[in-house]
Amino acid sequence: MAHWKATWRASQEWSEWKGTKWERSEKRLTVPPRFQKELQVHLSRSSSIDSNGKSLCSKCQSQSQSSYNLNTSIAETHTVASGPSAAHVNEVQSRIKEILSKCSSGVWVSKMPQIYREMYWEELSTAVLRQLENWPHVCTVEKVHRGDQMDGLLYPAKKIPPIAKSDTEQEKAPENVTSSKVDPLLKPNIETRPGSLSSDFKQKVVNILLKYSSGLWANALPKLYQDTYQVKFPEDVLNNLELLSDVCVVDYVSEVPRKAILYAKPQRRIDENLNVTEKVQRHDDVKASAEQQCEESKDQYPENITVPPLIIPSEGSVSVMVLELKNTNEVLIRYVGNNYSSAQEQMEDDMKAYYSQNSTASLAQSLSVGQLVAIHAEEDAWLRARIISLEDNRIKVCYVDHGFSEFVESNSVYKLQKQFNSLPFQAAKCKLAGLEVFCDDPVLVKTVESQTCSKILAVEILEKSDIPLLILYDTSGEDDININAICLKALYDKSLALHLQVDALYTNVRVTSVFSDGSLYCQVPSKGLSRLSEILQKLEDYFHYKQTSDFNVSLPFCGKICLFPSKGKWARVEIRIIHTRRALDVQFMDTGTVATVKVSELREIPPQFLREVIAIPPQAIKCCLADLPPNTGMWTPDAVLWLRDTVMNCPEFSMKVVKQDDSKGIAHVYLFAPENFPDMDHSVNRQIKNADLWKHQKDVFLSVTPSGTSSTKVTSDAVSAQQLTSGKLEKSVSDSAREPSSAVSTIDMPPPLPLSKTGELMDVYVSVACHPGHFIVQPWKELHNLEALMEEMILYYSRAEEKPVNIEKNKLYAAKIENQWYRVIIKGILRNGFLSVYELDYGKHEFVSIEKVQPLMDTFRKLPFQAITAQLAGVKSQQWSEEASIVFRNLVEKKPLVAQIQAVNESTNSWDRKIVTFLVDTSLPDTDIWIHDFVSQSLVEFSKDD
Repeated sequence: MAHWKATWRASQEWSEWKGTKWERSEKRLTVPPRFQKELQVHLSRSSSIDSNGKSLCSKCQSQSQSSYNLNTSIAETHTVASGPSAAHVNEVQSRIKEILSKCSSGVWVSKMPQIYREMYWEELSTAVLRQLENWPHVCTVEKVHRGDQMDGLLYPAKKIPPIAKSDTEQEKAPENVTSSKVDPLLKPNIETRPGSLSSDFKQKVVNILLKYSSGLWANALPKLYQDTYQVKFPEDVLNNLELLSDVCVVDYVSEVPRKAILYAKPQRRIDENLNVTEKVQRHDDVKASAEQQCEESKDQYPENITVPPLIIPSEGSVSVMVLELKNTNEVLIRYVGNNYSSAQEQMEDDMKAYYSQNSTASLAQSLSVGQLVAIHAEEDAWLRARIISLEDNRIKVCYVDHGFSEFVESNSVYKLQKQFNSLPFQAAKCKLAGLEVFCDDPVLVKTVESQTCSKILAVEILEKSDIPLLILYDTSGEDDININAICLKALYDKSLALHLQVDALYTNVRVTSVFSDGSLYCQVPSKGLSRLSEILQKLEDYFHYKQTSDFNVSLPFCGKICLFPSKGKWARVEIRIIHTRRALDVQFMDTGTVATVKVSELREIPPQFLREVIAIPPQAIKCCLADLPPNTGMWTPDAVLWLRDTVMNCPEFSMKVVKQDDSKGIAHVYLFAPENFPDMDHSVNRQIKNADLWKHQKDVFLSVTPSGTSSTKVTSDAVSAQQLTSGKLEKSVSDSAREPSSAVSTIDMPPPLPLSKTGELMDVYVSVACHPGHFIVQPWKELHNLEALMEEMILYYSRAEEKPVNIEKNKLYAAKIENQWYRVIIKGILRNGFLSVYELDYGKHEFVSIEKVQPLMDTFRKLPFQAITAQLAGVKSQQWSEEASIVFRNLVEKKPLVAQIQAVNESTNSWDRKIVTFLVDTSLPDTDIWIHDFVSQSLVEFSKDD
């Protein structure tokens, strides 16, 4: 019970903790691409069937039909009717069959939408549920009374000959289904069957699709396949996507066969030794579905108690408490939040009130193993529990919401009332990413326990399944700590670690990297370094006879240790930052170097070498030159360049340690060239100290505060980076920032972004929303191209040598803003070394240091600029109040919507174009929300309040 008390008390701190800690940790834990969540929402919406057959997304119906429906509905209820495609109905039917095949004992109709959502990440509409009785080839429906309500049980279809469509159904089909959507599915290539592709090829495709739970455009698959496996993708497959139909769902969005979205079906697992296909297992298993629990309860509990399954909370706002730990593949946790720990505490308070005050509450009779009961525990607490053993009048129970077990007396076991069955059991299992192979290691388990005990932890969910794969973060300090990565270090072989001794002298030292703050990493000859060389040679020999693409990293995450080919040899790297699905930052564990690399360049450590590789501590030791920098507090660029040239071009040094700062993990050292050792006057420290490298140029280290203060002035239209950072510029033109955008030379300009015709529909994503008179939309169909461009820019500019840039106003550049590279146009040149830029693909204005700007290469000038300035149609132009702006922003910003363009105001520059458009939110199942209606109603309400 002591464990329960500690857990319970810690959970009481949640209310205070979530307000102060979660905002920072949530921001840091977001590692998916810019549009990942919006893409999942939009794709699931566009492929679902409305209960009234309503849909507005232009991917799901022909353009002309949609325009007609929109135009005719504006004056009425603003809902648009169209029928679901025959292709999608067939897909829904096949999915229902698949669910029933796993639950042959029956599924409640009322629970079917929940199971469907868990398996396929889509909503199952009530319209489908009403049609189930008319689909005898799909299922058998048995109506059942449950209390005062009518429900039904679904069973697999009886084996009867297929029933032909009725005349009525055949008459309805042409009205509800456009031919362009049916043709690709009704006319597959009869000569080629799905089985004609190799199982290895299909498995590789599935591995890619599993990374994109929100779907992947078919035309993006060949490049991803080639990047991942270094093998060309067979182009003929794109012309007949039915070849992949047995491993993925193909959602056609036009009559063009290649224009489709692919979703992974339940994954087929290939045996590594036999290379044969084994049993099918879903990515999101439904072992804990309501139906299975219902069937289990019929057999186990006389009261026939049913409890709904625990739904994993949405990523981005998830935190947990660790309840119990046997191994890292079975960590018992409890989710923290309003619908989880708070709901549990409320239920237990209600249980205490009920059982304490209700004299009719009776002790449980005829106890049996598996029975759910209420336990009167210590400190007058009332908890839900399951009986797990009955031995000689000793009753052992497991508390289903707290995870621990204990023996109780029979007079503390009460019958569990029905009102306490609605909350799912709160104790749930998870496994910790990166620790799977060492899950039972006692040292590792003990370290995880010490890191997680009595703490509320932030969570990153890598895989949602019956036992989800998680990374735990401790956000209680200044820096967020990746607990998985920290615990992996417990497996280091301490005999291979090098501990520098103060006043000790070391020879044959190699400097491996130098950073801009003057810190550097060194390698010192040691037992660990020798062992590392041996194991890396073993890996080289192993991969010489193996296809390295078989070890591609399929699930990268922060803290994961992988292999990377560097200078003809394999090197150990740790993933530090994930930029996109293709680009990430790694740190070389044994040199300290940080680099941006492609995911496809990383390799998993072969299982037989994993423990050996992990056991060797990092061989790069972080150091700094003692007594430097003098009287400045920071290094100048000239000093850093001098140090790099001096130490990186010399094969070895001698080193004396004068101080060890354990709190920062850094050693203060003197470095000597071999011929100068140990003459302190000729040390690298004294040489750089005496050199004329420490005079800071004016404004180099100043930061900008974009508040429009008088010290921030705008300079002339053209200036070099050296002029800006040296502070030599005297001329200023303060009014130039307020000038309208001047015409820009069209040389090497991307083509203008094509827009839909007036009155037609266009799927868009709203990236920025200020107020109804000004917001930014991006064309939805181009988002995957923009994401690919951003990835390529990260990879290019992170490796490219920085060049001096001649800055000119109204010219195009690439700018690094918060670890991403953007296409920008310079809007203003500020005196203190900063620039005012406009992001041409996202529509945001930013301030950026001159040092973060590089020339925009020709290869990045091909895609049209994606940001479209817009104003809302259907509302009067006015000075928008703060309240109206907030309402509008909450309705549209960061959301996929449908636009119906009313007018286009052209301009010489594509980024100065402006459209006037209606916006429609089609995410609700029964109706479409016209944003201008909602804004108008809000204005009326605001005027009433005034």
